[in-house]
Amino acid sequence: MERLSPLLDRVRPADREWEDRAWERLKSQIRPRGSLGQVEVLGARLAGIHGSLTFDLSKKLVFTMAGDHGVAAEGVSAYPQEVTAQMVYSFVQGWASINVLARHSGSDIRVVDCGVAADLPAEWPIVHRKIGKGTANMVLGPAMTREEAVRGVLVGADLVEDACVREGYRLFGTGDMGIANTTPSTAVAAVFSGRPVRNLTGRGTGIDDAAFERKVEVIEKALRVNRPDPSDPLDVLARVGGYEIAALAGAVLGAAALRVPIVCDGFIATAGALIACRMAPHARDYLFVSHRSQEVGHDTMVELLGLRPILDLGLRLGEGTGSVLAMNIVEAAAKVLMECKTFEEAGVTDTGH
Repeated sequence: MERLSPLLDRVRPADREWEDRAWERLKSQIRPRGSLGQVEVLGARLAGIHGSLTFDLSKKLVFTMAGDHGVAAEGVSAYPQEVTAQMVYSFVQGWASINVLARHSGSDIRVVDCGVAADLPAEWPIVHRKIGKGTANMVLGPAMTREEAVRGVLVGADLVEDACVREGYRLFGTGDMGIANTTPSTAVAAVFSGRPVRNLTGRGTGIDDAAFERKVEVIEKALRVNRPDPSDPLDVLARVGGYEIAALAGAVLGAAALRVPIVCDGFIATAGALIACRMAPHARDYLFVSHRSQEVGHDTMVELLGLRPILDLGLRLGEGTGSVLAMNIVEAAAKVLMECKTFEEAGVTDTGH
C-alpha cells in the first residue's frame, strides 16, 4: 500500500480554466457553433487535461492486459481457458483483430501477461508481469488477495508511467484478453450499481441459454460468498475482480497521475476504469470511453462514470479494438482544436450562428 497511496494522491482535477479557453476558441472557429458536436467536447476536455491549447497526441500506445480466471471452471464461457494463451500467441504473431486495427490507426500495441494460467515463453515479445496463474474461483472465496490486487494496479500504473516518461507516448488505450472475464466484470458492475445481476449479465463469448442461466447463478453466488464492499473499491477488485482488471484500473490511475489522456475499451476495460475512478474520482477527467459495448452491463458502467462513449459500432470483442479506433477520433479532436482557424484569424465574417 505504500506505493498506492502516493499514486492516488497524484491524481488531481483537470484544469477547468484551460477547458474554458478551449471552448472560447472552438466557438470562434470557422464553422457554425457546435457543428462538430462531440469532437468539440473531446477537444475541450483535452485542453483541460494538458493545461494548454497546444499538444501532440500522435504517439499512441494500447496495453492489452491478459489474465485468466478461476471462475472459468464454472462453465461460464463458450471457450476453454487455454484460449487465453492461444490468443496471446496470435497477438505476438500479429494475426488478431487488435493487431490489424492498431496498424491501421498508427498505434503501437503492448501485450501484458498479468495472470495467464499457462507459462508463456520468456522469448515472446510481451511484457511479463504475471501476478499468478489465473485468479482463484470467486464462487469459493476471494478471486485474489488484497495484496495481489494492489500489485496488479501498480503493474498498470508503472507500465503507463514508463511508456510516457521514458518513451514519449502521449495517448494511451486499454484492452483485455481473458476467457471468462465478463463474469467478474459483471460482478463489479453489480456491486457498484446495486442492480440485479440478471439485468447486467450478457452472453460474453456467445453462450447458450443454459450457460447464461449458470452464469447469472455463479455471479450471484460469488457476491453472496464474498460480500464485496462497494465503499472500498480495492475490496471489490480483490474479491470479484481479476489480475488484468487490476492492471486496467492501474493504467487509468497512472495516466491520470501523469495528466495524459487514456481511452478504455469495452466491458472489461471499463470495469477496470470504474474501479480506478472509485479509487481516485478525479481520474475520470483523464478517461475517455471508446465505444458502447454490446455487453448489456456496459451501459450501467458508463452511466456510473458519467461519460459518453465515442463510438457505437456494435463491438463486443475487447483486446483494445475499440480503443485504437477511438484514439484516432481523440487525436482528430486535438487537431481540430489546434489547427482550425477562428473567424478572426481567417478573416471570415462571423454571423454568430
